[in-house]
Amino acid sequence: MEKKPIKPLFWKNGLYVIDQTKLPKKKVILKLNSVYKVYNAIKELKIRGAPLIGCVCAYGVLVSFIENKNKSMEDLKKKIKEDIEFLKSSRPTAYNLFYSLNKMSKIVETFTGKDKNELMRRLLNEAKNIHNEDLYACYRIGKYGSKLIKDGMNILTHCNAGGLATTGFGTALAPIYVAKQEGKKFHVYVDETRPVLQGARLTAWELEKNKIPYTLICDNMAGYLMNKNKIDLVIVGADRIAKNGDTANKIGTYSIAVLANYHKIPFYVAAPFSTFDFNIEDGDKIPIEERNENEVKKINGEYISPKKAKVFNPAFDVTPNFLITGFITERGILKPEKIRYLGG
Repeated sequence: MEKKPIKPLFWKNGLYVIDQTKLPKKKVILKLNSVYKVYNAIKELKIRGAPLIGCVCAYGVLVSFIENKNKSMEDLKKKIKEDIEFLKSSRPTAYNLFYSLNKMSKIVETFTGKDKNELMRRLLNEAKNIHNEDLYACYRIGKYGSKLIKDGMNILTHCNAGGLATTGFGTALAPIYVAKQEGKKFHVYVDETRPVLQGARLTAWELEKNKIPYTLICDNMAGYLMNKNKIDLVIVGADRIAKNGDTANKIGTYSIAVLANYHKIPFYVAAPFSTFDFNIEDGDKIPIEERNENEVKKINGEYISPKKAKVFNPAFDVTPNFLITGFITERGILKPEKIRYLGG
């Protein structure tokens, strides 16, 4: 496996993450030494991206253990399970959050010993497994997805589905990173991604850091570029994928999918299998998070609208399966109609 482009989190006797709200102005490392701090970091988008949220929350269970290790074993396990439920409430759409916390919860529920150090060891091993699973999956996504990228291509992406949204390689950006490692020459168009500008602040920062040619555009410019034959391929990430392939991703993704379909441009979703929710049949069942109105009304703390403006601020939309050319996963590139048969 190649060196990962970004290192957004690490565990060194404690949980450390990059504060993504400070980028691109400065790189700040946060120590999340309480479950509340983990929860707050997710709510305030200091860490974001479904795979990264899942991994951070896995280590968040270890934070809970350390906070409560002086309790009796019975009370310790009870408190950890309470904290797991608390962390699950941080963001409702990202499925990796539930995937990871359910795995950690199972460790607690099945542990019958009396040795707290052994429980800590098992929790740490599981968190590391989840971390390494994501890192490997995203690298494999990169290897499969890079086959879609040809010399001279212009690729459009939306939001940030790069290393900052995962444990280092990204999902939508993983094929781009691997293609760069393979020596391919291409160009990336980066949607700014309103309202909190993850494309402008984060994806552009990542691509510049890794010396990948890019151009930043406003979200409403994508259609114009497609009409002028300036886009050859679209790759986006995902926060939750239903059993039929309907996909929730950052708000604005559906619009891009419609435009790509109209202009006959391949539209791919890149995601590890930890993002697939085989418990729900279709996108209508995916909960859509609505966020604070000030994300829309303010930029850098300054109002850009009347203070009393009424705001609707869904964080995600759902792209129906028929608009998706394929899913780039760690198991290969899959057609939407094949997804429902893979959930067991």
